Amino acid sequence: MCEQSTVAIVKYEALYEEQLFDLIKGEGGEWLYWQDDYRAKYKEAIVNSIVYLLFEKECLCGYIRCRDDNGFGIYIYDLLVDRKYRGNEYGRLLMEQICLDFPNNSVYVLGDVYPYYEDKLGYEIEGKVYMVKQKNYGENK
Repeated sequence: MCEQSTVAIVKYEALYEEQLFDLIKGEGGEWLYWQDDYRAKYKEAIVNSIVYLLFEKECLCGYIRCRDDNGFGIYIYDLLVDRKYRGNEYGRLLMEQICLDFPNNSVYVLGDVYPYYEDKLGYEIEGKVYMVKQKNYGENK
């Protein structure tokens, strides 16, 4: 585990764009935001979100992306810590930064890594998220 004095959390700026997309690309799996088809959309999402980056010395180790629902709550969409740095509680530090910066708001996580949020961080499930599927209204039944 690294000393917290070597860790810094900063707000996202465009100068960190390549580092952020390299971090996302390194995750693989469902994290496709770095690919050409998604990159432009995700860059726009980042600009319209609250994004914090966590650095250990010069190395980007993780980030969090969330949105403010006009005072009704802060919704966390993305939380990612590089595999090499997991186990250092960097995810918790990023979550706590959101709580510190928005003390008068409830903070909600939109995610599917329930064991991490429930078991490791001790958060409680409150409700569910459902995907709305568009019906094909132009077809006759």
